[in-house]
Amino acid sequence: MPPADPWILFDIDGTLVDSSRLIVRVWRQVAAEFDADAEAILAECHGRRDAEIVPMFFRPPDVPAVLARIQELEAAGGDLLSPVPGALELLTSLAPERWAAVTSGPSGLMTGRLRAAGLPIPAVLVAADHVRHGKPDPEGYLTAARALGAAPEACVVVEDAPAGIAAGVRAGMFVAALTTTHTADRLTGADVVLDRLTDLRDIGAAAPAARE
Repeated sequence: MPPADPWILFDIDGTLVDSSRLIVRVWRQVAAEFDADAEAILAECHGRRDAEIVPMFFRPPDVPAVLARIQELEAAGGDLLSPVPGALELLTSLAPERWAAVTSGPSGLMTGRLRAAGLPIPAVLVAADHVRHGKPDPEGYLTAARALGAAPEACVVVEDAPAGIAAGVRAGMFVAALTTTHTADRLTGADVVLDRLTDLRDIGAAAPAARE
């Protein structure tokens, strides 16, 4: 069961922001430019930091240029971003001190991504440049919980990728997974799997009444 009156810790890509078209376009383009396997990359990249994925698939001398190219392409792709259905209504129903975002992307890029999707910027945002270890390490989620003043067991993590689910589980938090990026069979580590972000209310994890 989810904790009563929880703090909610959201991933961003695939959870609050529908960035799937942008992510696919960026990785396919850099793969073509640097002679890498785009489909192999796309099978592994969701929920993980670029700095961890790039060395797995690109030649070592190309890594700095690939990372720079990814940043360039992502910064120019705001027209491919949209909010996940129900994200704006859900976030505006929560008190600012009761939710945070934990992302594998760099902070500047991810705040821009939230703005492009018309979503609020959380008071607590833990990004790739704020932690030593990215997902599936729990550091990001534990850092966000401390910033909110919440115990891990009082938090609900909302994720869309196996790496993020593993991070939430390792942090000792209740994990709700969305099937926005992966099918349910890839999300079996979560405590509950949801088809829609708005289904979060059905498990009692984000009722506005709990914020009053």
